[in-house]
Amino acid sequence: MKTNFKQIKEKVIETILMLSSAATSITVILIVFFLFIEGAGVFSKKPIDDGFLLAVSVDNPVKKLKPSEIKDIYDQKITNWSQLGGKNEPIVLFRAGDITDYYTDEELGKNFEFFPDKINELIAKTPGIIAFFSDKYKAKDFKGRELDIDKIKVSEFLLGEEWFPTAQPIAQMGVKPLIYGTLWVSFGAILLALPIGLAAAIYLSEIAKKRTRSLLKPLIELLAGIPSVVYGFFGLVIIVPLIQSTFNLPVGETGLAGSVVLAIMALPTIITISEDAMRNTPRAMKEASLALGASKWQTIYKIVIPNSASGITAGAILGIGRAIGETMAVLMVTGNAAVIPHTLLEPVRTIPATIAAELGEAPNGGLHYEALFALGCILFIITFIINMLVEVVTNRKSHKKH
Repeated sequence: MKTNFKQIKEKVIETILMLSSAATSITVILIVFFLFIEGAGVFSKKPIDDGFLLAVSVDNPVKKLKPSEIKDIYDQKITNWSQLGGKNEPIVLFRAGDITDYYTDEELGKNFEFFPDKINELIAKTPGIIAFFSDKYKAKDFKGRELDIDKIKVSEFLLGEEWFPTAQPIAQMGVKPLIYGTLWVSFGAILLALPIGLAAAIYLSEIAKKRTRSLLKPLIELLAGIPSVVYGFFGLVIIVPLIQSTFNLPVGETGLAGSVVLAIMALPTIITISEDAMRNTPRAMKEASLALGASKWQTIYKIVIPNSASGITAGAILGIGRAIGETMAVLMVTGNAAVIPHTLLEPVRTIPATIAAELGEAPNGGLHYEALFALGCILFIITFIINMLVEVVTNRKSHKKH
């Protein structure tokens, strides 16, 4: 009877564990699926707000414009249609709010009932016009021609150099500066953190006395439990002014400040994993090295570090993963300028910081909202590649042992 009860109990526990594992796996799959479904939606839309259109005169030979060209037109960097392959005539910019520059309130009507007719008339008599207005003001006998605007392409999204998702009349959806900013800050962080983390791991594993190790190890691991916003405050108050004064910069909020903060945050991961890998070096190998006349430092350099190289690499890669996904601390110290950085001493903006800063203001289901989900997909792919690298390194280590 007791045996049957024990078997039933084990079976129930086994079923609960299996269901928990299945529920976790399904949840992760659903989250990833939802992320990519929402993110892919941005490529089915045009970079213009729903319900709005761009129109030109029917006599204008220019039929299609790129988003960057439309932005340059409204920024008045392009002022003549001949620059776009059209006629040699000046470009006349028009937005719906400009209608009162052409017509009186009486002509527009008390309730703007003549608004569509007046826009129609203005487009017909102004050959160089480019008009941006709501399609509810489009007259039934519209005498202009709507510009053909392509849907957002994956290549333009990834390689575009301007991120202005709320720009009017055409949104600029180039994520290249955000990808560069993320990678610059993350790899800068790992370049700072890896030597320090490796040195600390060697000290804890091979040099420190047992009492010192038992004191330092919990303190280092405690760093991982500090909220990221606290690191952000530390960076804002200490690191940012220090960088500004040291390099004589106009502002201290730079990629370097983000790298330093992220390096501090990545240290616990690198130190802990590297130290565990070093302590797993077979004692016999170290003793054999010392017995052959090698010094302690030669043993560390020739035996311990090569034997634990896979663990050190895994720690470094996981440290990069921590840095890439960090949001709040980076948001506070990097300056948040969506421009392609050329050095770490310039303000940058990362993908996580962009999502955190803009998602609350993006209308649900809109172009900006889906573009931020597409950014999340890019971040997921980057971290997935990093995790795959950890798996490759770990598997290579296990194969070598066998």
